[in-house]
Amino acid sequence: MLDIRDAVAVITGGAGGIGKSLAQAWIGNGGKVVLADVAPEPLARTQEELRAAGGQVETVACDITQEADCARLADRAIEAFGGIHLVAPFAGIIRDGLMVATDRQTGKVKGKMSLADFQSVIDINLKGVFLTIRECTERMINHQCKGLICTISSTGSLGTAGQLNYASTKAAMSVFPKVITAELFRRGLSAQIRCAAVAPGYVGTPMVKGMDQRALEKILADVPIGRLIEPEEVVSLVLELYRNEALAGDVYFIHGGLRLGSRG
Repeated sequence: MLDIRDAVAVITGGAGGIGKSLAQAWIGNGGKVVLADVAPEPLARTQEELRAAGGQVETVACDITQEADCARLADRAIEAFGGIHLVAPFAGIIRDGLMVATDRQTGKVKGKMSLADFQSVIDINLKGVFLTIRECTERMINHQCKGLICTISSTGSLGTAGQLNYASTKAAMSVFPKVITAELFRRGLSAQIRCAAVAPGYVGTPMVKGMDQRALEKILADVPIGRLIEPEEVVSLVLELYRNEALAGDVYFIHGGLRLGSRG
């Protein structure tokens, strides 16, 4: 079992949501954190809050779609704390929309998902995760750091209507652990660096809780436990994945029993 105390976590999307909750739990267990986000002001507020709670926290404002920014983020962790033990590339966006939308009266196509909306999600949720993992893994190997790469997938990876872009990236996150584990295994590194994914259902972030309540009730009607998954519950699973070295190369769902129907 790995100990979180004094271990270093690199977390993207760290200014809010699950990333911030993970940072809070990590420092609560004695770990150190390097937080990254594209928004400097929320990132600075989060850093101030975590430091006020006694945490050892560094921040890097960066665009994870840029190679140089991801390299700078990984280097900052080494410079500040001497290692990287958890890589949590949790930055992501949603740009929902049907691939083609038809008019109810005419049946003709009246709109379609723009290339910009498709590409922006791919760039951040897939390309950005790849770059973050690649740069951090290089430094973990070179500095002989033991730990976990933890991607964040979603029940959306199973296929959710209106999320062709988002679901595609989350399906990719589901296969990352298998491929990365196989590659590390070939090089004799898989006991040193593990890779796994968490796949939440509907999580009670401020954005989700603030949505139209009728729409939220409809969502919850499909969740057997009858409520949203709390960010802290997702974080609890991430911490267990880090501690328990027998957990590797797979996707771990945390969705309250949710099953997607044929309409997605």
